[in-house]
Amino acid sequence: MELSTQHTEKKERIVIRNAAFKQMLLEIRKAVNGKDARICKVLLAILAGGHILLEDIPGVGKTTLALALSRTLSLTTKRIQFTPDVLPSDVTGFTLFDQSANAFTFKKGAAFCNLLLADEINRTSSKTQSALLELMEEGAVTIDGVTHPLPSPHIVIATQNPITCVGTQKLPESQLDRFLIRLTLGYPDENSEIALLMARQGHNPLDDIQPAADARTIERMRREVEAVYVSDVIYRYIVALTNATRNHPHIRLGISPRGSLALMQMAKACAYAQGRDYLLPDDVIYVCSDVFCHRLLLRNQMDETRKPEQIVREILDKVPVPEPEH
Repeated sequence: MELSTQHTEKKERIVIRNAAFKQMLLEIRKAVNGKDARICKVLLAILAGGHILLEDIPGVGKTTLALALSRTLSLTTKRIQFTPDVLPSDVTGFTLFDQSANAFTFKKGAAFCNLLLADEINRTSSKTQSALLELMEEGAVTIDGVTHPLPSPHIVIATQNPITCVGTQKLPESQLDRFLIRLTLGYPDENSEIALLMARQGHNPLDDIQPAADARTIERMRREVEAVYVSDVIYRYIVALTNATRNHPHIRLGISPRGSLALMQMAKACAYAQGRDYLLPDDVIYVCSDVFCHRLLLRNQMDETRKPEQIVREILDKVPVPEPEH
């Protein structure tokens, strides 16, 4: 199974050879048409141990993708629709005095699940958005001085509409940095949209999805991803790419060490999906834009001619690609 991004260069194509990964992709494809490359990267992010931000206009399938993913992975799932009146305690939980027990008890919030779908995250207050910071980074929430671990694996898939939509507010940089990748689904092509219309005639394609994995499977695959070998030249290549963002004249805030780690983990998952136990430069290149773009803060945000995607492509073109050791 060969997947590619919208770019046509050979280095931005991957061939899926891992059987379990391929089966998960095929199940999700039943409900999401024409988005194989995006589905693949969502699965890569999950195997890399990260969280996913899906950003696009309403109605292109962000929530459908998240729901298809939850059914395919057979994980405990909760969905919270973010609105201005949602409180941090709705996400994390709260302590309540139980008169029958004459003691305070902890009531779990929506975050206590394997897969949390945070729908339209940028429609809620910054105070509620910040409630996700600890749980996304530490896999736990702290309420009244007591830390409560979350189930493992714990994955946040957040959707948001573009900032220009009415009633939305921008996520802070610290919140964006917690997401391993940001993806945009975009409109389907003509054939995919026709297939979507036909599949919805008196039937919900989500009902056709069969579980292809579970929590134990995901944990095992994550350990295998972690074991992927990274050579010294790849370490230096990743650092060279991140340093290029820190010294670029059009970038005010470059990639942090957390971003470097995110790029390495995504690249390792990419190698794993292709059946390799070692990293190649092509793995880094394939996922670089998805990891970097939402972390960059440009000096002139109003300059329509300088987009983060364009700058990342320039950096990938300028930084020398090392010769693989294998």
